[in-house]
Amino acid sequence: MSVPSLLLRVTQIVQETPSIRVFELTDPQGRALPAFSAGAHIDVHVPGGPIRQYSLWNSPTETHRYMIAVLNVASGRGGSRAMHRDIRVGQTLEVSGPRNHFPLSMGASRYLFLAGGIGVTPILAMIDTVRPADKDFSLVYCTRSPQDTPFRELLSGLPGRVRLHHDGGDPSRSLDIATLLSDHEAGTELYCYGPRRFMDAVRTATARWPAGTVHFEDFSPPAPVDPDADQAFTVEIASTGDRYEVPPEKTILEVLREAGMVCDSSCEAGLCGVCCVSYNEGTVIHRDSVLMEDERAGQLAICCSRAAAGSVLKLDL
Repeated sequence: MSVPSLLLRVTQIVQETPSIRVFELTDPQGRALPAFSAGAHIDVHVPGGPIRQYSLWNSPTETHRYMIAVLNVASGRGGSRAMHRDIRVGQTLEVSGPRNHFPLSMGASRYLFLAGGIGVTPILAMIDTVRPADKDFSLVYCTRSPQDTPFRELLSGLPGRVRLHHDGGDPSRSLDIATLLSDHEAGTELYCYGPRRFMDAVRTATARWPAGTVHFEDFSPPAPVDPDADQAFTVEIASTGDRYEVPPEKTILEVLREAGMVCDSSCEAGLCGVCCVSYNEGTVIHRDSVLMEDERAGQLAICCSRAAAGSVLKLDL
């Protein structure tokens, strides 16, 4: 489903750490912004063309602003560098309305939040949601050093709830995730966001936890694929019976647009879920980082996912 774009003004920029800036976005006319829930993010159209996803970290009860934090990634694809280098207070940015692929369930009796670096952002909104509900929660937060810990002052207001772990960039001093998560306490749900290796370690440690008790956010690009492995296949439109061949060098999205179909999309990298559609038949090669395993049984991201060579993929369009 398409999410209407918004033009928001940058009303404040704060250098939270040497490499992280916080941006406050508000409506230029002072109007209330579309509501969001804990774990939600927005797509930001960065000057120069790229679209990047940033979690909303302020309280969902706030309707007058969106707060995002941007880590300046020197080895990234340029979006974060542009946000740090080019954005000034008073500028307007095009952003999407909020979407949530990391929703917080209020049914748990205890919450364990586990964050690494900038991954604390959606967790802050979750804490702001569970605290008024008198839910039991704790946060284990891993960073390189105190100076590299965003929102350290904010978190200092949660004595006994927050454990900070600093490894100084030394892997031998990393948090012992396996021991921390060796046992599952009944009623506990875990919410985790951080670097991919960090989350992979959490996935391994919680492999035997009950289904539905472990939740992740993941904006990392899908794993690289060998383009030589891409083969032609056919897509069929269920409502019309029209068929189109998808050659190895094109995506389903590109082929459908060339055929005159209007298809929603945003990041076109398998990260946001805007282009996801349902399918009725076919074997899908999923390459997104959005859909859960149970969702993949009936949906795919047409910006990046493909079908088995020579097969017919029937789309519910």
